[in-house]
Order: sequence, then structure tokens, then C-alpha cells
Amino acid sequence: MPEIVCPNCNFKFEPTDALRDEIQKELRGKMLEWQQQKEQDFQKKEVAFKQQLEQKEKEAIAQLDAEKKKLAASLEENLRRQLSTDYEVKMKMLEEQVATNSEKLKEARQKELEFLKKEQELLNKEQELEIKLQKMLLDERSKLTETIRQEEADKIKLKENEYQLKLKELEEKFEQQKKLAEEMKRKAEQGSMQTQGEAQELLLEELLRSTFPFDVVSEVGKGVRGADCIQTVRNKLGQDCGKIIFESKRTQAFSQEWIEKLKADMRSQGADVAVIVTQTLPKEMDRFGEKEGVWICTFPEVKALVHVLREGIIKVAAALKSQENKGDKMNMLYAYLTSTEFSEQWNAIREGFISMRQSIVKEREQMEKLWKSREKHLEKVLLNMAHFKGSIEGIAGQDFHLNLLEEGETPVED
Repeated sequence: MPEIVCPNCNFKFEPTDALRDEIQKELRGKMLEWQQQKEQDFQKKEVAFKQQLEQKEKEAIAQLDAEKKKLAASLEENLRRQLSTDYEVKMKMLEEQVATNSEKLKEARQKELEFLKKEQELLNKEQELEIKLQKMLLDERSKLTETIRQEEADKIKLKENEYQLKLKELEEKFEQQKKLAEEMKRKAEQGSMQTQGEAQELLLEELLRSTFPFDVVSEVGKGVRGADCIQTVRNKLGQDCGKIIFESKRTQAFSQEWIEKLKADMRSQGADVAVIVTQTLPKEMDRFGEKEGVWICTFPEVKALVHVLREGIIKVAAALKSQENKGDKMNMLYAYLTSTEFSEQWNAIREGFISMRQSIVKEREQMEKLWKSREKHLEKVLLNMAHFKGSIEGIAGQDFHLNLLEEGETPVED
């Protein structure tokens, strides 16, 4: 939207519909006043011109009558003396005067016609200006309306997007709360008042599932002592690489018996790593670490620890995978390299390479022959051109320059 600058204070502001209406009314009023003033001036000029024209016609007629009377009197006086000569002279003078008056009258009417044409052209230009002004006002109004409509549509669309995002966030939070409530209810219905760490167990499972969505986090049944959940680690291809067994404890003191029980459970479940997530660490530990083959950490440390353990399990599984059937693979590779199939494929590649090389050499020889032929033709043209140039310079002198090559370029010589 174009801005309007105040000529006094240089303040910029955007035109509104009310301001545009006021400007339009003021311009239209000035245009009507100017048009009325022009019409009045034109009428006054037309009346004055007609009066002047009538006055000139009357004066010409009166002058003509006076001349006629004067001429008649003169003719009567001198009729007897110079009847033939004076009569002809007077008649010629009268005819010339009449012709002069007629020409003046014709010029006056032509000027009046030109004046009327100019007045009509001026009126036409005023009407065209009024039409252009109306069109400009309509265009500006339509542009302003379209801009306002687009801005309102954008605002509405933005508000709708924000509303949809907020609604989606609320739905996600509601679903999470609903799932958590259902899980808590399911745990509570199983009579799980036996430990105070049940909430931590649920949070641990949720943390593992959300952090490692491609792994399988399964809950260990209540009949198995010393374990809460098992995480099956998978690589990027979705292949199982190993298992991590977790035990969650939320007590004021750490018990040495947890380690032995979790190690026994790890052997029975076939897990590779065992982790105890506890609120209270052993006295000799101030942070997470390994003790007697079992990793011990607090709940805030479990996420970083599992990242490290997963990488180790995946790398060990990849190394073991690469060593599987290593001897058989070597025998298979040797058999393939000494087989007829490999020999035929290699010969086919070799033949294709030789064929391509021969084709390139042949094309190169043909192009060199073609270049030599063109070079000979070019030398012939340049030689003839040199003779032609010498002949022209011998006739026209050294001031005449004729050169097919660029400045500083010399012909190619063998």
C-alpha cells in the first residue's frame, strides 16, 4: 500500500478509505469548478467574438455603402469627363475592396472555427482526464480492497494453523497422559504394592522406548526375581545384536545381593549386559560405573550409559558377523576366480576395452587426416590472399590494410 508523506512535518501514513473519499470529493469539486469556469469563459469569448464579428461586418457594410455613395457621387461629377477610364478604375478598386473584405470575413470565420475546434479539444481532454482519474481511483480502491482481503485471509490462516498446532499438542499430551494412566492402572491392578520403585520402572521403560524406538523393550514377568525389563538391541538393518537387562531400585540403601541376583537373571535370560538403575549408589561409587560385571547408575545417567553400551554391543556383533564362515568365503572366492565364468567375463571386458581403444585410434587418425587437409586448404587461401593483398597495396599504397588474420597472428607453417 503506498504511503503519503506530509509536506510540512514529513510524517508518513497510509491512506484510508475515508481519506481517499475526501481527496476524491475535493478533486471532483475542483474539477467541476474548473470546468464551469472554462465554460463561462468560453461563452464570454464566444459572445464577444460574435459581437466583434457583427461589428466588423456592420463597419464593412457601412464602409462599403459610403464608398459606393462616394464613388457614385464622384462618378456623377466626372462622368462626362472621364466616363470610360474612371469608371473602370473605380470598378476595379471596388472589386478589389470587396474581395479584400470577403477574404477578411473568410479569415475571421476560419479563426472562429479553429477557436471552436480548440475549445472542443480542450473539453475532450478534460473528459479524458476525468475518466483516467476515475479509473485510477477505482484501481487503487480495488488494490487496497484486495490487499486488505489477502492480509485478513493470511491472518485467519495463521490463526487456524496455530489452533491446529495447539490442538495437536493437546491431543499428543492427552494420549501420553492416557497411556501413562492406563499403564499405571495396569500396574496397580496387578497388586504391585510390593516396591516403591514401580513408578521408576514405568518411567525407565518409557525412556528406553522413546530414546531407542527401533529396539524392543519388553517387561520381565513378576515371577522372575531381580529383573524389571529387557532391551533387545538392533542395528540399522533391524538385526538383533544383543540384550541389556535392567533392574530398577528406589530405596534409601544399596544391597550387595542385587548384583548376584541380577547376574543370575542375566544368565537365565541370555542377556549380554546387566544394568541396575538405583536411587542410592554404593558407598565406594560417586557416579555410574561397573561393579562385579554389573553396571550401576542413577536414573538421570541411564540414557547416556545405554547409548554407550548399545554401541559396544552393535560393534561386537558386527565383528562376530564378519568372522562367520570366513574360511568358506575364501574358498568360494578362490573357486570363483579360477572358474570359467570369471575367465569369460574378464575376456568380455578385455575385448570391449580393446575394441574401444581401436575405435579411438581410428577416429584419431581420420581426424588428423581431415585436419591436415583443411590446413593445406587454409594455407592455399592465405597464399592467394597474400598475392591479392600485395596487388592491392601496390595500387592503393601502404595506407590500405587488408588482413584475414587478427592483429599479431601469423599463418601456420609446416
